[in-house]
Amino acid sequence: MNRKRFRATGFLSFGLILVLDMAWPARAETQQTSYPSMAPLDQYLMDRNAEIAMARSAAPEAISGDAEILVLGRLGYETAVKGKNGFVCVVDRNWTGQFEGEGSEKFWNPRMRGPICFNPPAARSILPITVKRTELVLAGQSKAQIFESMKAFVKQGLPPLEPGAMSYMMSKDQYLTDGSPHHWIAHLMFYTPLMDGAVWGADLSKSPVMLNPQFHGDPEPIDVFMVPAGWWSDGTPDPVKAD
Repeated sequence: MNRKRFRATGFLSFGLILVLDMAWPARAETQQTSYPSMAPLDQYLMDRNAEIAMARSAAPEAISGDAEILVLGRLGYETAVKGKNGFVCVVDRNWTGQFEGEGSEKFWNPRMRGPICFNPPAARSILPITVKRTELVLAGQSKAQIFESMKAFVKQGLPPLEPGAMSYMMSKDQYLTDGSPHHWIAHLMFYTPLMDGAVWGADLSKSPVMLNPQFHGDPEPIDVFMVPAGWWSDGTPDPVKAD
């Protein structure tokens, strides 16, 4: 398969929080900076109200306005606002990204912020990955230790992937690269079991569907398909398109 090349800046959250090194060269200026170890925790934390607002910006207000909002604290993610509609919005840090491959050198980048809003099936079956990785980070584990711990979590504690799991990443406030601009594009993400991207027509000429290499089955047995939304969560246009 002739697959587009990505620069991964974070999971994205599983959200993966990715900057494409392909169709948007003018929008994705990158810096070759590596982050070999975790920075002091304070560098990953945010003002609580600012984090709530950033998390909400991941999806249109009609969705995020009634969503549960999580914020990162010193002991892990905690509920800042209780929700009513089953959606959960959170700001991912880069340790939810790739363990290996291009972009993995930014695993510990403390600047990265990926606002993402999970629908109810994803909140139940994808969000636990973010929560668990963060728990391991705050326990002081190295990237290699987190990888091994996540392998065990997949076998013993990860809920089954629910049909219909998807998320919104439509925030203008996303910080996904140290280059300029710091954001990528407004997009939706769909979570599936591992499969051939051709089933979705992913990465084919003029296709809007892209296969996100965030998980690639190692250790989480999940594929993530991304589709540009065409506008930001505030309704303003985001006209960027793939080749």
